[in-house]
Amino acid sequence: MDYLKDLLADLGMKADAASFTASAILIVGIVALSILGNFATKKVVLKIVTRYIRSNRFRWNQFILERKVVQKLSHIVPVLILYYFSFSFPSYQLWIEKGVVIYLIVVTLGVLDALLSAANDIYTTFEISKSRPIRGYIQVVKIFVFLIGGILVISRLIGESPLILLSGIGALSAVMMLIFKDSLLGLVAGIQLASNDMVRVGDWIEMPKYGADGDVIDLSLNTVKVQNWDKTITTLPTYALISDSFKNWRGMQNAGGRRIKRSIYIDMSSIGFCSPEQIRAFKKIEYVRDYLIEKEEEIDRHNEERAVDRSSLVNGRAMTNIGVFRAYVQRYLEHHPMIHQGMTRMVRQLAPGEMGLPVEIYAFTNVTVWAVYEGVQSDIFDHILAIAPAFGLRVFQSPSGHDMQRMMHADAAAR
Repeated sequence: MDYLKDLLADLGMKADAASFTASAILIVGIVALSILGNFATKKVVLKIVTRYIRSNRFRWNQFILERKVVQKLSHIVPVLILYYFSFSFPSYQLWIEKGVVIYLIVVTLGVLDALLSAANDIYTTFEISKSRPIRGYIQVVKIFVFLIGGILVISRLIGESPLILLSGIGALSAVMMLIFKDSLLGLVAGIQLASNDMVRVGDWIEMPKYGADGDVIDLSLNTVKVQNWDKTITTLPTYALISDSFKNWRGMQNAGGRRIKRSIYIDMSSIGFCSPEQIRAFKKIEYVRDYLIEKEEEIDRHNEERAVDRSSLVNGRAMTNIGVFRAYVQRYLEHHPMIHQGMTRMVRQLAPGEMGLPVEIYAFTNVTVWAVYEGVQSDIFDHILAIAPAFGLRVFQSPSGHDMQRMMHADAAAR
């Protein structure tokens, strides 16, 4: 009882019996009113607002609810009640008001943080968010808001004007630049990435320096998250996309075609002029029948005009099995249902080397999905490798153990 009397005396209240009872009732009443206000706000008002938001046709209201903006606002009610009755404690009125103001600043910061996050969530529902993400800018605004909030809290604690603290920050600018170096670099990089449309969420990028090869899943102020094809996550600094080079596959995806650029190596000892028997056999192949008839007439006309002695194959013009093979593959690609007919299609020879003559297939599939693309490419080369012997050609490969055994058996049989 003596302790309570001392406490009431400290609060500036009279400690006699009548005043003690009245003061105790006042304190209990304030506490009960605060609890009742908090209960009414969270259990009644909050439920009504939540029900209204859920039934509202505007989708953005749901994001405000998910970020708990209204819930955080409900924390203001109890301290407003305490602030209203602070005059009842004259000795501590100044401290109570100061504490309430600081608490209100903290609650306001939480509400603004939730609102900014909700604004970013709402923005991501629009198609433009894929090419112009604003998460980095939202984070910059949050830093600025929390910096101002921190200054206001400190100014209330020390009883000085916020302008005095702001003037002192100028002397700490070098330190601030060092602390927020990555954020400032990320902000500048984010502006350049957005203005030049260099990368978007969902883009497939390659950055070997950082081991990144996959889809961009997040663009923030300081970091870019890439989900690699093995489902690992690579995190790289945002400014690295400006300072270093990277490959963005968006152009391929937008074009609707994915490139095939692969070679098979022909054993050059299997290349030769086509004999009449070979030409007759080749004419049975549907894709090159018209080509052979037209080419044969062109060659005969050329040789007749120049009176070429055809007793030697070296004289004049003649068809080769590699030429007919290239013509077949070209027409095979033109008739393939999975090859993009509006993009470059080409079957060409590259410079011969120790592995033989490279015949490169250059074309584009009309699908960009990785798994489908690989299946189409594999089917094409399965067919090409299988039909090469029909043109008298051998595909080159380094001798294997099986080849060595066959040579040994051949030598043994010859002996």
